[in-house]
Amino acid sequence: MPRQIHHEYFTDIPEHVYISIKHKSVTVKGPKGSLTRFFNSPCDITVIDGKKVKVEMWFSTKKQRAAVRTVSSHIANMIKGVTKGFLYKMRMVYAHFPITVNVENAGKTVEIRNFLGEKIVRTVALPEGVKCIKSKDVKDQIELIGADIRHVSQS
Repeated sequence: MPRQIHHEYFTDIPEHVYISIKHKSVTVKGPKGSLTRFFNSPCDITVIDGKKVKVEMWFSTKKQRAAVRTVSSHIANMIKGVTKGFLYKMRMVYAHFPITVNVENAGKTVEIRNFLGEKIVRTVALPEGVKCIKSKDVKDQIELIGADIRHVSQS
């Protein structure tokens, strides 16, 4: 299988965002908080002059080269999370059994009642850093807000 000698990808760092890298652990600090993630990938991650993050790999196969863009995209999502944050809107859609959703514990837990006509109350504990609010202008909609896209999208 052919190997490419060098493959690299750059990600820009905006103002007021600070990135520190220790071994393969990347910490991104910004106005909306701090995120830390460990990358178990054979890529080399470095910060260039505090303005760019370089992810590179030497002597890689095609599958290993794909990891370079993946790691770079994860770092870009971390930067976007600490600057703008992420917002997911979820609508409760039903045909016969009206689903009711209650946001409890200051947005830390969500209770779902009458899901498919069940009598069981389903309780969802949200991960740390994710807040849930009930939308005021749209009926049967909740909004999940947070800095980490993994936690917001998995809630």
